Amino acid sequence: MNEQIVNPIILSFKVAALATIFAFLVGTFMGKWMSRRSFPGKNIVETFFLLPIVLPPSVVGFLLMIVFGRNSIIGKGIEWLFHQPVMFTATACVIASTVVAFPLMYQSVKTGFESIDLRIEEASRVDGANEWQTFRFISFPLAKKAILSGIVLSFTRALGEFGATLMFAGNIPGKTQTIPTAIYVAMDTGNMTLAWTLVLIMILISLLLLTTVQTISREK
Repeated sequence: MNEQIVNPIILSFKVAALATIFAFLVGTFMGKWMSRRSFPGKNIVETFFLLPIVLPPSVVGFLLMIVFGRNSIIGKGIEWLFHQPVMFTATACVIASTVVAFPLMYQSVKTGFESIDLRIEEASRVDGANEWQTFRFISFPLAKKAILSGIVLSFTRALGEFGATLMFAGNIPGKTQTIPTAIYVAMDTGNMTLAWTLVLIMILISLLLLTTVQTISREK
């Protein structure tokens, strides 16, 4: 198969998989923590978590450039540690995709944990289970459906990320070119055969993933 098709697909799946793992780890921790706590400013914190959903992708990309750019403290630290800047690398693709996927994971997980009867978790603690055991054997299994939905939605969102990735990671074939950016370039250069091929692949993948979410939601 043409490398112009294969390479963006492989990179997109790798980036989406890594972004989903990071979104799952952070989103599950924060979703569980926020689901049972009330404190001044909680709404502000949650608004910040969900902000990437409503912000234009170009704004997200711009902010990532500011935070991880070569003139920032974080950017300088990364460049000193790894001897190269993070911008215009596959790592930048993962960061951008993680940022936009995290809100979906967080919101789904938080909703799942909030739906658990608090008395069930309290009964576990009364029976001698510690917080980790309660989470592992009670909370996590009961919220499994919401967590699985969050994972699929996060993967789908990461796979389709375009604007922030284009600004922060660029569009380097074989290095940072994902399916969405490859479609953009194909359209821009008039290669409609390549564009249509990638578009149809994305539609099929999206349909499959959305069907998976609906199946999970219908399960008892």
